[in-house]
Amino acid sequence: MKTPLVRVRFVRLPHAAPGRADRFGHGAPCPGHEGFRGLDTGEWAGRTLDEVAAADPAAVHAWLTDPHYAPPGGESVAALIARVGAELDGLAAATHRAEVEQAVVRAAVVHALELPAATFWRLDVRPESVTTLTGRAGRWNLLVGQ
Repeated sequence: MKTPLVRVRFVRLPHAAPGRADRFGHGAPCPGHEGFRGLDTGEWAGRTLDEVAAADPAAVHAWLTDPHYAPPGGESVAALIARVGAELDGLAAATHRAEVEQAVVRAAVVHALELPAATFWRLDVRPESVTTLTGRAGRWNLLVGQ
């Protein structure tokens, strides 16, 4: 007897409007899946990486190298991976579709494949692409090549 299958199709949101494309977001919500909301960048939201790096290069370096470092008032990559993983593991058997930010897709893949958290920064997700994870009996598979 097969266990029920969970399929999640993560649809990467398109780039933000001009002028916002390179700025940190506020953790965009994902209706129906609160755990799939975007990364909370706290006080960095609305600023570009270059602006933040010019003001506090040590903080940006820590954020890019230590998965447990959180921007002021924000959440760490490790916390994002845990939150996305908990949402993923709690899904009912069915096919789900979630429109999400790149960080959520990265976090989902890191969690699903049990990769080290530092791998998060090594994954690129094209805008408007689809990443599919399928799960059964507590394990996840990544569908590549859609």
